[in-house]
Amino acid sequence: MKLNKNTSTILGIISLLIILLANSYLIHFFKLDFLTDFPVDISKHLEKGIDVSIEWTIINYGWFFDYISDNLKYFLGKMSKFLVWVPWPITMISIFLLAWRVASYKIGIFCVIGLTLLAIVNLWEPTMVTVAIMLVAVLISILIGIPLGVLGAKNEIADTVMRPVLDAMQTMPSFVYLVPGIMLFGLGNVAAILATVLYAIPPCIRLTNLGIRQVDESVVEAGKSFGSNDLQLLLKIQIPMAIPTIMAGINQTVMMALAMSTIAAMVGAGGLGTEVLRAMGQLREGEAVVAGFAIVILAIMIDRISQGYIDKKTL
Repeated sequence: MKLNKNTSTILGIISLLIILLANSYLIHFFKLDFLTDFPVDISKHLEKGIDVSIEWTIINYGWFFDYISDNLKYFLGKMSKFLVWVPWPITMISIFLLAWRVASYKIGIFCVIGLTLLAIVNLWEPTMVTVAIMLVAVLISILIGIPLGVLGAKNEIADTVMRPVLDAMQTMPSFVYLVPGIMLFGLGNVAAILATVLYAIPPCIRLTNLGIRQVDESVVEAGKSFGSNDLQLLLKIQIPMAIPTIMAGINQTVMMALAMSTIAAMVGAGGLGTEVLRAMGQLREGEAVVAGFAIVILAIMIDRISQGYIDKKTL
C-alpha cells in the first residue's frame, strides 16, 4: 500500500523519536557521563566577570547613580505626597473633567465610580502612590522612547540596531528587569522605576517609529515643495499626523507600567503592588483579591481615557 506524503512524514518523525529515546536509554544504562554532562562549563568565569564589571562601575560611577537616585526619590516623594494631600472630592472632580474633556462624559462617570470603589475599600492612598510611580516611569519612558522612535524612523541603521534589542526586551521575563535596578540603585522606589521603564518603553519606541513611517509620502512631499526643512517636516507634519499611533504606544506603555506594579513591589516600591504582595505573603486571600481588582480598575480607567483620546484624534 502506498502511503501519502503526510503519513510518511509522520511515520518518519515517530521512528526518529523512537531511535533517539532508545539511544538515550542506552547512554544512561551504560553510564556514559561524558554524554549526559556537557564537557564545558564557563558559568563561574562569566559570573565572576559580571560581578567585577558591576563592582567597577559602582566604584567609579557611583556618584552618577547616587545623583539620579536622589533626584528621582525627591521628585517621586513630592508627587506622592501631593497626590495623597489633595482631598478625594477634588481628585474625583479633576479626573471627571479630564475624562469628559479627553474622552466622553460616560468615561468620566465611569472613572468617578472606579475611584469611589477604590476609596470605599481603603485603598485611596496606595492608589495615589501607584499613580505617582507610574507617572514618573511613563514620563521617563516617553522622554526617551519618542526620540528613539523618531531616530529609528529617520535612520535605517539605528532602526536595524534597535529592532533586535527591542525584541529581546519584549521577550524577557518581567522579573529580569528588577536585576539592573537592584545592582545599580539597591532596593527601593528608584530600582522599581528603572525596572518599570525598561519593561514599558518598547511599545512607545516601536509605535512612534511606525507612526512616522506611515505618514503619507505625498503630504511630506507637499511640505518639501513649500520649502520646509527636515525639522519642520518632523514637527509640523509627521509627528502631528502620527499622533494617534504615538498615543497608542503611550497607552501600551502606561498599561505595561501599571502591570509592573506588583512585581516592582518586590524591590520596595509602594502602592497597590505592595498591598497585593503583603496580602499574598500573609495568606489573606480576600485582601489580595481586593487589591488586585483595584489595579484592574485603575488600568481600565487609564485605558478608557487614553483610548478615548486616540479615537477622537482618529475621527
